[in-house]
Amino acid sequence: MTFRVQFRMRVYRDDGIAVGPGKIALVEAIAETGSISAAARSLGMSYRRAWLLVDELNRSMKSPAVVGSVGGRHGGGATVTATGHELVKRYRAIEDTSREAAARDIAALVRMLSA
Repeated sequence: MTFRVQFRMRVYRDDGIAVGPGKIALVEAIAETGSISAAARSLGMSYRRAWLLVDELNRSMKSPAVVGSVGGRHGGGATVTATGHELVKRYRAIEDTSREAAARDIAALVRMLSA
C-alpha cells in the first residue's frame, strides 16, 4: 500500500476562496493551452465553471492573472499575465517549502498508519 500526502493550501477572501489548488491548476492549464475552454476540458470541468473561477481569481487580485481575447480569424484565447505566472510560482514554492519543512513529521505520521 502506498500513502500520498498532499498539501491543499487555500487563501480565503471574506467567504470565498481567493486562491486555491483548483484555481492554480486552472491557471497552469490556461498557460499550457492558451484557452479557458481547452484548459477546462483538460481538467474535466465545464467552460462556465472555469470562467467563473478565472473571474473570481481576477477579482481577488490587484491585477488580473488571466486575460482573454475575443474571437477573430483564429478564435479567441486566454493569456496568463506576469501576475498569474508569479502567483503560480509563489503558490508552488509555498507547497514545496511546507512539504520540506514537514517531511520528518509526515514520515513519522505515515509510519503510524496501517499498511
